[in-house]
Amino acid sequence: MSDTTPPPGAGPLVLNMQYTKDLSFEVPGAPSIFATLREPPAIDLQLDVQARPIQEGENVFEVTLDIRADAKVQDQVCFIAELTYCGIFTVNVEEVDLEPVLLVECPRLLFPFARNILAEVTRDGGFPPVFLNPIDFVALWQSRRGQAMENPVGNA
Repeated sequence: MSDTTPPPGAGPLVLNMQYTKDLSFEVPGAPSIFATLREPPAIDLQLDVQARPIQEGENVFEVTLDIRADAKVQDQVCFIAELTYCGIFTVNVEEVDLEPVLLVECPRLLFPFARNILAEVTRDGGFPPVFLNPIDFVALWQSRRGQAMENPVGNA
């Protein structure tokens, strides 16, 4: 891995590197699915964002976008695409601002690249490309915080 130290005078958020950590694309019904497919498949998308420190006591974090796309026509699975796309970020902000930066701003920077990978892999798999609509990472983060407040640890 390359050095993730930001240049001197770097701003509050630096994207040091980004990478595909895991990518899976499967077509369980191939080749017959291609002969019977008459309409575009319905796509069920799931997205999750995680962040973790690379080393305790430092301000370098790995932010992960997990995206899963399940495509079906009626009850027949057309394809399953799973992508884990990550970035290594140096974050120089106050503690109170750390969570929104890691779970909103960092994924915003990674999203266009993950979106492109998903579109390419589905197209290369023989299907129309899956183009993800823009994601409201603020709403996703707020929803996640609301769920955490409703289900505090120890009361599950």
